[in-house]
Formats: sequence, structure tokens, C-alpha cells
Amino acid sequence: MSNVEHDSAVRRCGSGPEGHEPAGHEVEVLTPRDVPLGGPRAMRVRRTLPQRARSFVGAWCFVDHYGPDDVTLRGGMDLPPHPHTGLQTVTWLFEGEVEHRDSLGSHAYVRPGELNLMTSGHGICHSEVSTARTTILHGVQLWVALPDEHRGTARDFVRYVPPTVRRDGAAIRVFLGSLVNSVSTVATFTPLLGAELILDAGACLTLDVDLAFEHGLLVDDGDIELEGTVLHPGELGYLRPGIATLKLRNVSLTRARIVLLGGPPFEEEIVMWWNFVSRNHDDIVRAREQWAEGSERFGAVQGYAGERLPAPELPNATLAPRRNPPRS
Repeated sequence: MSNVEHDSAVRRCGSGPEGHEPAGHEVEVLTPRDVPLGGPRAMRVRRTLPQRARSFVGAWCFVDHYGPDDVTLRGGMDLPPHPHTGLQTVTWLFEGEVEHRDSLGSHAYVRPGELNLMTSGHGICHSEVSTARTTILHGVQLWVALPDEHRGTARDFVRYVPPTVRRDGAAIRVFLGSLVNSVSTVATFTPLLGAELILDAGACLTLDVDLAFEHGLLVDDGDIELEGTVLHPGELGYLRPGIATLKLRNVSLTRARIVLLGGPPFEEEIVMWWNFVSRNHDDIVRAREQWAEGSERFGAVQGYAGERLPAPELPNATLAPRRNPPRS
């Protein structure tokens, strides 16, 4: 339930006349589109990145947001073995449990509050299946583009459980990078920030952040005022670099949950198609052919009960590179 006009929440943490904040930095609001996630049960997700207006937030190049879904009604997640190149996948759950298997030999159960980061590098494949213990499935799937010098790196898989830090009515878990004196132990190929924040009703939070970073704030639940702009569930608010502090306010009657992403602007162009990130059309064509041929480039997933996911047909056109609009 929204409380955008609820005066008591505004007065609680306002610093201007009558409890209102002074005007902040300009926030670009990105809205998601509803898309089917590949696989026989075609789970629906809300995709915020990439889109025409923006391809990256730092090196973050893909944001899928799903749930809360009752798996007895919607079927849950069942993604057969599928390939990746040139990226890292970040799985972060709010509710539920997902079984992960990959061609590195990793077998892990993804649970709320636990980071699972997989590096594809030159090539990997994996499967993701919600478990029988799952009633509600709810979370985000994020991708990070690897810089050109590292996009052929070796496969890897890391699990990390960040501590919870309390500050000004908020519970904060930093799964990548650093924030509020909490530092993730997980190494990345570009500087990154990734954190879950749960704000009490009416809470107001000021965060010191890196001036060189651009930031994206994805709202999962509740209404959040970011630098004077109110963001609703499913929306992502984008802020350009040059900001030393972020000012957040939960203007809901209940708690709100957000995912904060950041990093220095990613200046490279990428070509992204299906599950591949590369630098040109020919690389994508080659990766698709190698997956179709069962190349050792991607290896094989052991223990998944079913066939691997076939690649879709390429478009009858040259794949165009993606990059963010020029900075003014």
C-alpha cells in the first residue's frame, strides 16, 4: 500500500521546511517489461535491463526480477542446462530455494541472503531448478559484463553469505563491493556495488557512495523516494556519477525492499544475444554453433533430469553492439 501523501512519514526524516527534502539529483526511471524465461515451464520475469534507454549500470548489464510466485500455481523455475560466455551471473533470492548445477562440477542450493556468483568466462553451462521445499519463489537474477581483457577467463563459482548491518531503520546486506563499512570478500573484475536493503516504514537513510560510480536502485516492495523521486515496485531509478551520498526514504506504510547496484561507467561496447556476451556478431555466431555441436567449450551439467536447452535461431541481421547513451 502506497503512502506517498502520508505526512507523518515525510515529517519523520525531512530536513527542509515542513519536513520536505530539498530537490536532489535527477533520477532516470526505468520501467520493466514482462518476458518469459526460457525452458519448458516458461516462468515470467520482469526485465529492467537492458532496454533501449540504458544498457548498463556500471558493468551490470542484465536485471531480471521475479515473484513472489506461488510455485503450485505458476510452476516455479526449471531452466535446463544452458550456456553462457563473457559474463558473471549473480543469483540473489528473497524467498524460496533454487538448485544450481554447472559444468565446473558445482552443486549448490541458492537460498535467501546468500550470494551465488558464477563466472562463465570463455564458456560454461548450468541448470537452475526451484526445489520441492519451495512454496514461494522470489528474487533477482543479475548479469555482469566481463571487461574485454577478462572475458575469456576460466569458469568459476563462488558462494558468499554477507552479514546484516543495521542503520537508521534499515537492514543492509552487501553482497558485492562495499557500503556502510561492510565489505564483500568476493573479488570482481570491475569495481561493483551490489546490496539488498530492507527499510522500515517511514525510514530515511543517507548512504555515502563512490563519486565515480553510477547507481541503479531496483524496488522490490514498497515505494521509495530517491533524491526526491518516488519509485514504485518493479521500477529502477538510475543516477549518474558525481554523487557522494544517496538519500532514500521509505514512503510506504510497511517495510520496503530494494536492491542497490553500482559501478563506474562501463565504456566498452558489447554484443549481447540470448545467454552470450561478446564484442561482435561473429563471436556470437561461433558460440551458438559450438553450443549446438556440444563443444567442450561449455562442458556438461551432471545430475539434471532432462535435455539441455537448445539455442534459438539467430535473427536474419547483424547483431548490433550495445552501449549506454553518451554522457552529457
